Amino acid sequence: MITGKTLINLGFKPNKRFPQIVAYCNEHQLTGVALENYVRAQIPAKIEPFETALSYHKNIRATSPKETDNVEKVFATMDELMKTPTFVHGAVMPDACPTGPVGQIPVGGIVAAKNAIHPAMHSADICCSVMMTNLGKIDPKKVLDKAQSITHFGPGGRKDLFDLPEEIRQRMKNNPFLNNDKSISLAKKHLGTQGDGNHFLYVGRLASTGETIIVTHHGSRGLGAQLYKDGMRLAEKFRKEISPRTNPTNAWIPYDCEEGKAYWDALQVIRKWTKYNHGILHDLSSRRLHIDPVDCFWNEHNFVFKDEDLFYHAKGATPLADKFVPDSKEGLRLIPLNMREPVLVVKGETTTENLGFAPHGAGRNMSRRAHKKSKADRKIKDIFKEETKGIDVRFFSGHIDISELPSAYKNAQNVQEQMEEFNLGKVVDKILPYGCIMAGDWQKDAPWRKKNKARDERANRKKQTNKRKRDRKGRK
Repeated sequence: MITGKTLINLGFKPNKRFPQIVAYCNEHQLTGVALENYVRAQIPAKIEPFETALSYHKNIRATSPKETDNVEKVFATMDELMKTPTFVHGAVMPDACPTGPVGQIPVGGIVAAKNAIHPAMHSADICCSVMMTNLGKIDPKKVLDKAQSITHFGPGGRKDLFDLPEEIRQRMKNNPFLNNDKSISLAKKHLGTQGDGNHFLYVGRLASTGETIIVTHHGSRGLGAQLYKDGMRLAEKFRKEISPRTNPTNAWIPYDCEEGKAYWDALQVIRKWTKYNHGILHDLSSRRLHIDPVDCFWNEHNFVFKDEDLFYHAKGATPLADKFVPDSKEGLRLIPLNMREPVLVVKGETTTENLGFAPHGAGRNMSRRAHKKSKADRKIKDIFKEETKGIDVRFFSGHIDISELPSAYKNAQNVQEQMEEFNLGKVVDKILPYGCIMAGDWQKDAPWRKKNKARDERANRKKQTNKRKRDRKGRK
């Protein structure tokens, strides 16, 4: 009788497919060369990274010394990334910037992988996306005020919870990645929340009509982050088994296995949840303003898009091609720049160079920390006053986050010029800014900071009390 030990004695390393292989071999009474050939066919040889990186399309041009440094870093990380053995195409957008060590996909990076889903390339903020609703001719201040009373930024969930739709709940229960108490709890608690960082709620006027528009920007919150963690763990198991020399960051889940198809389905559930989450804020704002919306559409810019056996991983890139956006609205897409700039409404065609994508925003030339450091010689209030002149900018936490002010981002005009230069979508309208709400520096009052502060204050009071007791004792 053939056992796992039989296969090991033949020189095969233990593999999770051993039980199925052993069962087949015993059922068909395979021996000798037939046995070895069958097992070898079922356990693929190790897949090696490319020795030479695949070429990729560079839809970006530096326009200043600061940008030159950023672009060089983007190319350095792409040069290493494109050695990943599942890849067939790649491109970078004008808003590209590195996000981690060399070899990790940058923001503004697009890669097409064959039969493979790379969790790190959609990142923890799965399906980060934008939605706009046209509210007609209404005072934008009224809209911003009402939206501020409805939305929620910062960590965790809300006290006033929304109902999780039964369709989404059932799809989660039918998926092995999402059918767990933690994911279902996060799916409910994080409804109606937008997170932190560069996520926002923006109100402006449509340039073509003057109608007031609300735009939200956020991803899948804790629900997506949990799937990302599980996906990375599974991808790492596959990497060790089939491609151990591949950079762990670029590990993948093969689509043609049971786990791969389940993971792909989980991504689609996350997409549905995220769209619904945007819709909650838009619908509630409309109802409380007693308005029937004129129009609404959305698009993600941080996701994985499938075209036959190719999986396009867009880490901060807007899909132009309708085949990537099943609920496309007349081919229209949204590209926000910064809080003082318009949100662009664009349409575009797929080319060899753009792979069917456009930028997702203005991008950065330096990290948040580096930007804050560059402004350290000025008062935060002065910086805020100068950079938000003429617009109504609010921070949900009550604390200004200068790493989200306009100067933290690339020059918006340069990005638009390069969109035209590299044929990355045509601007067909603009949403001109009135104001926006962002999370702000919520960590200043974060629960752990308050807890630590209270602890330090107690320790200090105890220290002072003990000192007074010693002093009294000394005087006696």
